[in-house]
Amino acid sequence: MRRPLPSTEEAAAILARHRPRAAPRPPRHAARGLAKLIKTLDERYGGGPNDLRARWREIVGESLAGRSEPVKLTKPRGGGPATLELKVAGPVAALVQHQAPLILDRLNLYLGSGSVGRLRIVQGPLSTPLPAKQTPRRRSRAPLDAAAERSLEASLADTPDGPLKAALLRLGREVLRAEGR
Repeated sequence: MRRPLPSTEEAAAILARHRPRAAPRPPRHAARGLAKLIKTLDERYGGGPNDLRARWREIVGESLAGRSEPVKLTKPRGGGPATLELKVAGPVAALVQHQAPLILDRLNLYLGSGSVGRLRIVQGPLSTPLPAKQTPRRRSRAPLDAAAERSLEASLADTPDGPLKAALLRLGREVLRAEGR
């Protein structure tokens, strides 16, 4: 049997007697609860490769810092020394492989004795590209004195004009400058 719908007054009376529950609050963000835990873990276990990346130039020196960067510090489950994954630019991997004991000593000096036990070297492009080599600027050379220039031109007077004569003039000027030093 069909039940008739309540009238407007009856619906208002029903709603007045039975108050619905308030909507539940949304849960707190996980970051709020984990912030304190993460802070204590960071103090206990260190910053990992980000901390190393900030001090990498001091740890390994100028020559290797521009050609390598720490990627990941992996600690084994059973405990013991960690493995540092090191990204290296191309052919420098052989140099890093030979200097691995020295790099491990420096890392353990920075992180604490026995912190890192081995290096895992991976070749690939670095996140910060190598600085471009700067070519040394050539010093401007002092011109020859007029008498030396005239004698050089007189000695090459029989040579036909062209690239050979220009090259011989340049060579002669350099030789005469070297003699003057």
